Amino acid sequence: MSSLPAPEAPAAATAPAVVVRTVPLDSEESLLAYLPAAGADGQPETLVSWVRRGDGLVGWGTALEFSAMGADRFRAAEAWWRSVASRAVVRDEVGVPGTGLVCFGSFPFADDSSDSARLVVPSTIVGRRDGQTWLTSVTLEPQLRPLEAPTVASDPPSPVGVTFADGSVSPSDYAHAVAEAVQRISSGRLDKVVLARDLIATAREPIDPRWVLRRLAERYENTWVFAVAGLLGATPELLVRRDQGLITSRVLAGTIRRTGDDEADLALAASLARSSKDLEEHEYAVRSVAEALAPHSSSMNVPEAPFVLHLPNVMHLATDVAAVSADDASSLTLAASLHPSAAVGGTPTAEAVALIGELEHMDRGRYAGPVGWMDARGDGAWGIALRSGAILPDDPTSIRLYAGCGIVAGSDPESEVAESNAKLIPMRDALTSS
Repeated sequence: MSSLPAPEAPAAATAPAVVVRTVPLDSEESLLAYLPAAGADGQPETLVSWVRRGDGLVGWGTALEFSAMGADRFRAAEAWWRSVASRAVVRDEVGVPGTGLVCFGSFPFADDSSDSARLVVPSTIVGRRDGQTWLTSVTLEPQLRPLEAPTVASDPPSPVGVTFADGSVSPSDYAHAVAEAVQRISSGRLDKVVLARDLIATAREPIDPRWVLRRLAERYENTWVFAVAGLLGATPELLVRRDQGLITSRVLAGTIRRTGDDEADLALAASLARSSKDLEEHEYAVRSVAEALAPHSSSMNVPEAPFVLHLPNVMHLATDVAAVSADDASSLTLAASLHPSAAVGGTPTAEAVALIGELEHMDRGRYAGPVGWMDARGDGAWGIALRSGAILPDDPTSIRLYAGCGIVAGSDPESEVAESNAKLIPMRDALTSS
């Protein structure tokens, strides 16, 4: 697949040239084990991750970075990345998606968020795919330098003295918001809206993101463990992947909490698969994804019925949508066309997003926005930043955790509070368990 074409944006001429080299790496170490302590530069947000079942990418240091705000954030980021890719000098000795020039990114959910979209090009990247491991170096220097194999970092310290406090939305406030949303839905103004709440975790010492990432990877192997610019988590939902012409998306909507008893959980899974409320919520989400991908696809496969995805804390109705690319739209362009899907916004989109702004009483920041990576060819993977938290930029001892639930006509406020509590468990446990 050819590299991305040079952009027409006026800013293209100002993009710096980078020199990139990727070489094979003989290693079976966990990718997350390579992430260095933040003490190297004092900033934990320079660590990046996209790892699932041992495969993926991690990186550290910052060769280049970009930020944008507002409704134009996706287009601005795409133009910047095309500019960087068009001027890069790349020597790639591996040649698979994820090698060569790569950026990591995360984007705010809302157009009017006070948070910024971020694209980061790490100076060092270690990746693995299907048993093949590689090392990538990115520099602004004009000459290629010999690469030194990365070393396994020391074990990160566990968080100390973690306490939790309500954020902008307390459980009772959340229940009231759900009740109001159900009333609006029952009046026919919309079919579904996703409402979120937050929780503030505070430790006695700065939180090492490597600890959180390792705990999440150990306990939630079916998720993508991510970190970009201080936002970290383990998302079970793949917004979109573009891989050499194949487009895939995993849609999750409809949730039930696990009990820990295998026999009881099987019965709950069966009830989830028959639940009219959850099937209705799921149908809205699948339909929104299929409609968004259709203009970029020559063919598409949408399964008739969802399957039940089992995670340690909850179970979800899930559908894997697959399509064949019909144009040169990058993975980021596809992610932008899908955002916000019904799984994190609602249906119809405009009405749901407006109601979120009215009832949530908080800025989601980059929670529920696209998070992931992209290479110079436009291949990449973008998840939805769920089961996540954002380390506060002015206080590294605190992290804001988020969870949201899909609200439809049959939703019960207290049940939705319980579901949101279940969705907070992965991050809470990662901060408090050894």
